[in-house]
Amino acid sequence: MATARGRAAAAGGRAGGGGGRAGTMSSLPEPPASRAPSRSPVRSPALSPAYGPSRCGAERRRNASDAGADLDAVQDTQLRSADLNHVIKLLEESNSKDLEKEQLKILKKVVRRFENGLPLKDIAQIIEILNLCAEKLNEQEAFTEPLCELIKLCGLPFQKKKLSDEVSYSMAVSKSIAQLGYLMRVPSSQVRIQICKCIVSFYNMEVPRKLLSGYQPTSANYKIQMAELGGLAETLVLSLALVENQLTEKLWVLKALQHLSSSGVNCKLMMKAQAASRLCLYLNGVDPSGQLVFRSSEILWNLLENTSKEEVVNQLSSLECVHALKEVFVDLLMHGYRHYDRQLRNDLLVIATLLAENPAAPMIESGFTKLLIVLATFTEVKIPNPLVKGLKLTYSYEDFELKKLLFNVIGVLSKDPCAVQLLRENDVMPALLYYVKPNQKPGFHDWSAAQYEELQLHAIAILASVAPLLVDKYLSCQANTLLLVFLEWCVGQDPFFGQGNSFHGTGGRGNKLAQMRYSLRVLRAVVSLYDDAVNLNLCDQGAISQLLDILKYAANKSKEKEDAILLEIEADILFLLSALCENDLHRKELFSYEGVDILIPFIQMDPKKLYSGLGHNRLLFSALDCLWSCVIGCYIAEDYFLEKQGIFLLLDLLALKQKNLCNIILGILVEFCDNPKTASHISSWRGEKDQTAANLLIQLWRQEELDLGVKRDQYGRIVDMKRPIASSFQKQQEVIPIPANCPSFAIMEISENIRAKLYSLLCKLGFENLPGLSAKDFVTLAIIRRYIDFKVGEVWSELCAELKEEFRPVASDEEALKVISEVSEDTGRMVAALQTEVLESQHHQEIQEEEKTYTKIQAIHKQRKMVNKSWENFLTRTSNYEALKKAKRLQENAIEASRSKSKTQNGAVHSTDIKGLGTTIGSGRLVTVESTPSQLIGGPLAVTDLAHRKPSVCEGALKKIKRVKTLDSVKTASVPVE
Repeated sequence: MATARGRAAAAGGRAGGGGGRAGTMSSLPEPPASRAPSRSPVRSPALSPAYGPSRCGAERRRNASDAGADLDAVQDTQLRSADLNHVIKLLEESNSKDLEKEQLKILKKVVRRFENGLPLKDIAQIIEILNLCAEKLNEQEAFTEPLCELIKLCGLPFQKKKLSDEVSYSMAVSKSIAQLGYLMRVPSSQVRIQICKCIVSFYNMEVPRKLLSGYQPTSANYKIQMAELGGLAETLVLSLALVENQLTEKLWVLKALQHLSSSGVNCKLMMKAQAASRLCLYLNGVDPSGQLVFRSSEILWNLLENTSKEEVVNQLSSLECVHALKEVFVDLLMHGYRHYDRQLRNDLLVIATLLAENPAAPMIESGFTKLLIVLATFTEVKIPNPLVKGLKLTYSYEDFELKKLLFNVIGVLSKDPCAVQLLRENDVMPALLYYVKPNQKPGFHDWSAAQYEELQLHAIAILASVAPLLVDKYLSCQANTLLLVFLEWCVGQDPFFGQGNSFHGTGGRGNKLAQMRYSLRVLRAVVSLYDDAVNLNLCDQGAISQLLDILKYAANKSKEKEDAILLEIEADILFLLSALCENDLHRKELFSYEGVDILIPFIQMDPKKLYSGLGHNRLLFSALDCLWSCVIGCYIAEDYFLEKQGIFLLLDLLALKQKNLCNIILGILVEFCDNPKTASHISSWRGEKDQTAANLLIQLWRQEELDLGVKRDQYGRIVDMKRPIASSFQKQQEVIPIPANCPSFAIMEISENIRAKLYSLLCKLGFENLPGLSAKDFVTLAIIRRYIDFKVGEVWSELCAELKEEFRPVASDEEALKVISEVSEDTGRMVAALQTEVLESQHHQEIQEEEKTYTKIQAIHKQRKMVNKSWENFLTRTSNYEALKKAKRLQENAIEASRSKSKTQNGAVHSTDIKGLGTTIGSGRLVTVESTPSQLIGGPLAVTDLAHRKPSVCEGALKKIKRVKTLDSVKTASVPVE
């Protein structure tokens, strides 16, 4: 929008330079009293009136003779003593010829006195003088020139003595500048034009060559700020009614308003005076120069930019304004031949587009809507239409912009139900489908390759908005066939390099992704209608197989470089497959093997990508939706998904515990459990830290109840026996009697959280023999198992409350309701008792395990003591010969005691002694060799030639044997003895 407007401004400059409208405006007659050079507007300097330079009185005095200069100096000295109050008093006196001459004379003195600028302290008196002159002008035309000269002084920079003067005199100055607007009531063309010139000079302030002694000029924006404070813009808009039939004066007022509208404050003031509607009505006024249309449109643009767009559009939404806008647009369209004319035409079309967005605007009633639709389609459908007879668009840049704007209007009109019939009657569908074909060569149809691609993408984008409204036309034009052929070209190997220059071409440079993206959007728009005829037409042409091929193509592209465009394409294809395969077994079978293989990588997506901002979140949801619609319900696809360990992938996603994912994943798992093979897959899944599926589901239940504000004690037990599973929101609701066909809070709550899905899934798995559960899990499981009973109790509780709110039940009914309520409470108490029993059993089991642990620790300590005692006895036998003999005797006695008392006949008696044996322990087939601890000899590498040395007693363990207290560091090895 801003671009079109900038072009119009630039066009104005170029038109002025080339003898365009500026040249026409320069021929306007200048009021004879006008001496200040004209000021050009900010937006289009070449379009301002080009008046010839005139010389003011100060310049004439500088060029006068020396004698004349001396005389002027004497008069100036006398003028400095003049009193403005005396001037005011003189002007207030009754008229006579002699008095009129005196008044005119003193006014000339005032003008000469302030020829370099007005001091701030004198402005209020000067404005009072202006008002007095204006009153006299009604009867005495001689005051016209002095009045214009005084107004011209107001265009010079004001003079200040102190820096604080700008603030001190701000109120007086703002009121004085506001009076300039009120002076527009004076019935003099010269005065009105001079006022406008004065206002324009606020925006082109020049420092005077000579300043008053002791004064300095005010800041450059001071007058602009004072004009805003005084409300000058509003007054000037109202003055348009006074100059309605005077073209020259009207153009000057518009020029002043054009400058004033550059400020947001002024635009708001102008809107109070209905500036938008007033200016729009002037668009189709007679003006050979064309300035009227240009300046009015520029002001309208400023109003749109600086104020509420809705407010401006509302003011323009009258039938008169729409008619005026239409007439000017048609005139520029049919007769405009210059570069500037076409740009101004495009700017007006943008304003018309804004009006079309307002349902209250009478665009259809005025015939403007039909005209715009015909203009948008006549070059493609080639059907003669009297509305565009004789019109031929060129291939210039301005006409290219016009074409895009017309496509945009079609998109806007598609949102208006009243315009649908016009879209149907004027061949919009064939015109847009004209672009659904490969761009085979550059410069197609005289548009450049980049321009044609931009129009093509724009048309396909608009088709996505129009196609759902015109399904009958969509099918009759075989749009599905065209789109599938176009998509086949998009994935083909044809050498085509997209320009990617436009908004719609984003991401399509050097490839066909932009074309693929918008074609899929069209299919998504029509398929989402779930119209059987459209979907059947697609599937009969092999759309499912083709979409899977495109999805595979896009997935491979994503592996090379992942961006938002590819992710959007993948998500759209998954949605299309979901919509086509839902509730149709044959289509699901077509999807099954190849589709599941493509789906698995999407479900395996790295969870970190969900926060990338590129669209992975949407892609994952689309994949899950596709899984639900295309796989579930078809045993072939389900079994293949299970074979690919798809249930494990779903549980891995569920373990992330992302609230937005849990609901859909649980729904899929519940549906999958209809397949008898699913339960075993769920039961065998193990997550992080060997977590089981049952434990995960129970954790999700606890988290959901925490989010809902369900009351539980510190152990997770039921607190409220009457409403055990009611959320905090449910408890806050008052009793409201509702019709029987409306769900109550208890029923609505089921669909608003995941507890019902968790209960259903656990019912499928069974509540017995669930692995990996703790006592806390069993406490929660007791609640889950009774979920339906508690939910029924909630419904009965609501029913009882509603009955008691409006009726008093009879005794039998009241008794029945009481019994039902007690049953619900008893269920809660029973579950609470079971939970307590589980906790007590767990506590008892923990105590038993603690005792077992303590017993084991005691046995270990006792064993260690026995080992230490045995070691000490061994050391004693080794170092004390008497102790060794005593141990020997004890050993022999033990052997003797172990022998049988009855002697066998002819039995051999074997001696237990082995002569020459030097060991201090009992002999046997195994000999335990106890080595000296390494810390005693310095480690295994301390002495490397032990095999060649005969260790002495001082190097052995006996030297430090008293330091050894335990057996922990002793290394033992068993060597078989043959």
